[in-house]
Amino acid sequence: MRILLAEDEHHLGTWLCKALEHAGIQVEWVDDGRLADQALQQRDHDALVLDLGLPGMDGHRVLQRLRERDQRLPALILTARDSLSERVGVLNAGADDFLAKPFELAELEARLHALVRRARGVEHPRLSCGPLVYDGTRRQFNLHGELLPLSPREIGVLRALIQRSGEPLSKQQIIDRVFSDDEDVHPEVVEVLVYRLRKRLDGSGVRVLTLRGLGYLLEPD
Repeated sequence: MRILLAEDEHHLGTWLCKALEHAGIQVEWVDDGRLADQALQQRDHDALVLDLGLPGMDGHRVLQRLRERDQRLPALILTARDSLSERVGVLNAGADDFLAKPFELAELEARLHALVRRARGVEHPRLSCGPLVYDGTRRQFNLHGELLPLSPREIGVLRALIQRSGEPLSKQQIIDRVFSDDEDVHPEVVEVLVYRLRKRLDGSGVRVLTLRGLGYLLEPD
């Protein structure tokens, strides 16, 4: 999962980036509403965690512009404003969930996973493609009921593909979802990881296809 975090409290933003990435969630962090608005238009994310009191452009306006563009990205509001009118207002404006500060990290993680599953029409944290199953709780893949041994980066690439099973992902989209923003990753790294995955999946009943000009696609064989 790759999220956009729009939060101007630097202590909180730094902590959330480290904690969420430790939990396997890639985070792009911005501390200004205008930067959040630009990132939402330019890059691919699975969910938005949005503070309302942002400089440059407040969270209300960021959310409004997101929905005006008809972007269906799940949006979770994270704010110290916890009044009933505030909650009702942002939900009516197009937010999908609301979490008041202070909060527990485990609850934020659970809410994000639930939002993304609902957005994809998947209510269970297990994703599957043919005999290949990803268990989001254990963060592991099983193939024909047996644990599939993979490196962390192989897991990241295969997880990105199974989350969009039946839909091609470009190399850049895979890089955005698997690697941290501070890593300078060459597209050839993705090619190597996909090659390794193909060898591990050979003859298994599921395969990774290359669609010229579009990217990689995971599908049952």
